Amino acid sequence: MKKEFKSIHYKEFNTNIFKLWEDQWFLLTCGDFKTGDFNTMTVAWGSLGIMWSVPFAQAVVRPTRHTFGFMNKYSDFTLCAFPKKYQKDLSWLGTHSGRDGDKIAHTSLTPCASHKILSPSFEEADLIIECEKMYVQDMDPSKFLHDFIHTKYKENDHHRIYFGKIVNIFSS
Repeated sequence: MKKEFKSIHYKEFNTNIFKLWEDQWFLLTCGDFKTGDFNTMTVAWGSLGIMWSVPFAQAVVRPTRHTFGFMNKYSDFTLCAFPKKYQKDLSWLGTHSGRDGDKIAHTSLTPCASHKILSPSFEEADLIIECEKMYVQDMDPSKFLHDFIHTKYKENDHHRIYFGKIVNIFSS
């Protein structure tokens, strides 16, 4: 039986954002569900808020990640959070590349069509955020104001920042 999702207006969305990003994580997924041309990766860095008077999600992707190409090719993405029982799947997806094959097939997760965008969501998610890209920029390390930030980039693989206008939020 498919899980029932309810749409949540962004002003009614209420969660512990810090716990969600740091402890629960998201799957960032980008591509086209209908054609099967998509990739997903686990992310634990990002933000949710208001920018230019619209709700947005910010995700960052290193240029070395397979998902980077999908984020540059497609105009939308999803962020999906899952119940704790899927933590091992998210960990696996965060440590393996889609370049090497169908990494989702190695998990218990099921991609599904999103409501308003091409990029897939997941049936097992308990939170789905559908986003249309509205801003992209590469991080400039000369603008880092604290030395500890440089320690996160030993390979000089600075993230590209993606702002996505939130077009849907669903919760189970």
